[in-house]
Amino acid sequence: MSNPAFSKNPALNGKQNLTADELRRIYDQPAAEVNRPGVDAPAGAAPGAGVPAGTPTMPASSSPMTYENTISKTVFLFILTVACAAVGWMATPSMPFIPFVGAIVGLVLGLVNSFKKQPSVPLIIGYAAFQGLFLGGISMIFEAQWAGIVSQAVIGTFAVFGVTLLLFRSGKVRTSPRMTKIVLIAMVGYGVFSLINFILMMTGINDNPWGLRGATIFGFPLGVVIGLLAVALAAYSLVMDFEMIQNGVQNRVPEKWGWSAAFGIMVTLIWLYVEILRIIAILRGND
Repeated sequence: MSNPAFSKNPALNGKQNLTADELRRIYDQPAAEVNRPGVDAPAGAAPGAGVPAGTPTMPASSSPMTYENTISKTVFLFILTVACAAVGWMATPSMPFIPFVGAIVGLVLGLVNSFKKQPSVPLIIGYAAFQGLFLGGISMIFEAQWAGIVSQAVIGTFAVFGVTLLLFRSGKVRTSPRMTKIVLIAMVGYGVFSLINFILMMTGINDNPWGLRGATIFGFPLGVVIGLLAVALAAYSLVMDFEMIQNGVQNRVPEKWGWSAAFGIMVTLIWLYVEILRIIAILRGND
């Protein structure tokens, strides 16, 4: 998925499809781990009787993940990112390497967090901090070139996030297995394109400031087309994030998984902001 950390817990990826009564029965049981509902053991049987071999179990947490504590964790990471972005903004003029350090360390921490089997709060906080330095530094550089571009990108980011959330809450937007496969393939293609473009720019093979993105198709910048595709992919990723959070809350997973949910939302929001910032820069650079 867009955020592999979610798939490490079966209760987050929605594969259990538990009903409200089943979830309530799980939560009320005193055992540390209980059988997956739907297979009742005979009366007086030992724990686990009647459950097919290999059936997954779900921990019954006395402190489950909720929308409230997940939102609070997300807000904390968001505030931390903004605070570190302010530091990056102010420090970049005298230390131009700040955004590059933030980008590299943030990328490494993002990959580590995505593939860890259990959420690590220090690593997730570190990711938000370094990505904040990157965002602040790169935003300052873009703002110096095109005044007002940062506020435009911020408004665009929150607009996409807000519209996606409203559509999800209304039930009008949901994921599907087929569409998810298409999106994942598109993400891989986008990643390969971005890597090739970066190599061409770093080696000097392509001296355009935007690399391959600076090319035009029928007079229209290729970078804008690619950017709009990336924004659409990020919006779909938000829908996947929302569904995974919903699954976690409904399945009453331990509260610690709220950190993975908050991390997933931040990854998608940062990607969305960077893409919108680049789209606006390309358009304004062609004026």
